[in-house]
Amino acid sequence: MQPELLAASFDPTWVAISFLVSFIGAYTALAVAPSVAVRRGEVNWFNAGLAGLALGGVGIWSMHFLGMLAYDVPLAVGYRVAELVVSLVAAVVVSALAIGYMSAQAFSWKRLAVAGPLAGLGVAVMHYLGMHGMRFGGYFEWDAPLVALSIGIAVAAASAALWLAFNTRGALFRSLAAAVMGVAVCTMHYTGMLAASVICTTANRRAYLPDVLRAGDLGAVITAVAIGVALLVAGDVFFQRLHTARPARA
Repeated sequence: MQPELLAASFDPTWVAISFLVSFIGAYTALAVAPSVAVRRGEVNWFNAGLAGLALGGVGIWSMHFLGMLAYDVPLAVGYRVAELVVSLVAAVVVSALAIGYMSAQAFSWKRLAVAGPLAGLGVAVMHYLGMHGMRFGGYFEWDAPLVALSIGIAVAAASAALWLAFNTRGALFRSLAAAVMGVAVCTMHYTGMLAASVICTTANRRAYLPDVLRAGDLGAVITAVAIGVALLVAGDVFFQRLHTARPARA
């Protein structure tokens, strides 16, 4: 059949949920961040990994695929599991490296100039890896300037969020930093989606391609990852604080 451009739209409820999840992931990561630095020049990479799980696994990865549930296009869309896993690992590793690098020394603009782009590019890499794993009866046509804009937004906003995170104290400013990071992830995601036009090449739009995770099953996977990460991080933070408090009682 003749290739056909399909109109796409976004469900505002899922868009709002995706931002909320991104905010929660970023806030949790920033709550863990103070325990990443053991002393100047030394990083607790286990705690950096926990922060990376919270930010990368929930704030970025889960947000992305919730954003994909918000994406309404009249075509059966599936996802390859391999790309789902690789994109999750990429988001977690890059987030942990950015937070660990910022925590290793006192704040400096030089360190922010490395960690900010690293975190922003991590968001972008995760997004486009996730989209690469989409399978449907057609293909994407990309708007290169919008792709570049989405990456620039991610880098700029992630840098602003890290600046806030490492230059402010207290729950209010942590919330502000998490909100900025949530805006960074969501704005990058939805700008990136606007850069992709869906071209349909199949007559049967309801037919799924073989060996894919269907969009209807995606919600369960996202929920399992988000809850699992949240429980892991919350449990470890609780036990670390409990362990730290014991000597004080003695």
